[in-house]
Amino acid sequence: MWNSKFAQVSPTAKRLTLGNGAIPAKAASDPALQKLKGHWLRPDGDYVLAIKNVDAHGVIDGAYYNPRSIHIEKAAASHDADTIEVFFELRDLNYPGSSYTLAYDPASDQLKGIYYQAIEKRRFPVTFVRLK
Repeated sequence: MWNSKFAQVSPTAKRLTLGNGAIPAKAASDPALQKLKGHWLRPDGDYVLAIKNVDAHGVIDGAYYNPRSIHIEKAAASHDADTIEVFFELRDLNYPGSSYTLAYDPASDQLKGIYYQAIEKRRFPVTFVRLK
């Protein structure tokens, strides 16, 4: 089963509501996490993650579309020596706590992981490819 560091998202990440223009206080960015910046498409639909920035605390400034904007309740990124991970929790109509737990794969330049569909209480493997 998918093992993630994001079972408890930090208070810093919880305070950010993505897609609303609010940006937390500037902090020096972590160069490893800047690899996440960009637009990411889930090829099985019109699902797009737009990651504008990731600060030094792992707080993500971005948005999620399907194809309309979906509110992101929590978003965070972290890394260790081997893995960069991303977590997004959605809170919107038809998205009552659905979430993505993803890992960055540098070899393929993709985000791969699990989508938890809260209404059905099911998990699905997903991949996001970077839009050029």
